[in-house]
Amino acid sequence: MSFVATLVSNPIRPAVDDDTLARVARVLGTSSTPVVLNPGVAGEVVFDAADGKQAEAAIRETLAGAPVDVFVQPIDGRRKRLLIADMDSTMIRQECIDELAAELGLKEHIAAITERAMRGEIEFEPALRERVALLRGLAISAIETVLNTRIQLMPGGRTLVQTMKANGAYCALVSGGFTHFTSAVAAMIGFDENQANVLIEEDGTLAGTVQEPILGKDAKRRRLEELVAEKNLAFSETLAVGDGANDLAMIQRAGIGVAYRAKPAVGAAADMRVDHGDLTALLYLQGYASGDFVLS
Repeated sequence: MSFVATLVSNPIRPAVDDDTLARVARVLGTSSTPVVLNPGVAGEVVFDAADGKQAEAAIRETLAGAPVDVFVQPIDGRRKRLLIADMDSTMIRQECIDELAAELGLKEHIAAITERAMRGEIEFEPALRERVALLRGLAISAIETVLNTRIQLMPGGRTLVQTMKANGAYCALVSGGFTHFTSAVAAMIGFDENQANVLIEEDGTLAGTVQEPILGKDAKRRRLEELVAEKNLAFSETLAVGDGANDLAMIQRAGIGVAYRAKPAVGAAADMRVDHGDLTALLYLQGYASGDFVLS
């Protein structure tokens, strides 16, 4: 069976040079010439094998802890027609609820609950209700303040979405966070749609409650399944990316599920994981070269 091994490093710390690609080709026992996807940053090697997992393990041993992400998959069908992505700590650097909590001096307390929920140590839905209750009385205007002063896009996210859309893919942002943030972030990045939880408001402040039912891990998986049906796709044509336990259901249901800078349990359960590269790693693993990227 024909596989492709894609190696990706962080663009600001290039670590995939010609020697690295040649060493990987040798360990895979292939005579095919490595392909450079972005000089110093990303490349790939095509090879034949009976077991891709064994090949991946051999590559990781050869690289010996180098700051390089390794993706091994069958070469056929790796270009995807649907991207479904988490927002907090995936498409943006922050957890929005933690940044809202900072406006009340509660960031450390709420962030600790967020971390436990994202690790899967506590259930997402009751943890969200608990955290939202602590935001009661916060002025709605604080949301705009947080958006304008604290929220930063994850590197490579807009390029990922714009490039996939330019090649016919549909891109959906699904978040256990809040619509105030997903609507803004989706517009900045270029997602086709966004879904998230709705904060209840009263008299210009947050009421401390969230609209039910809460959008959690099952709702993220359901939206993936709905989009597959709506777009007449096969699950093999889908790519999901996230970092927390509430992303696991969609990650495991997608054709390729990617853990991005993820919690340990998520990284262990995903098909692939990005520990070093930025979000353009999701383009390289689909076979896009840097010259194919849409940078608008």
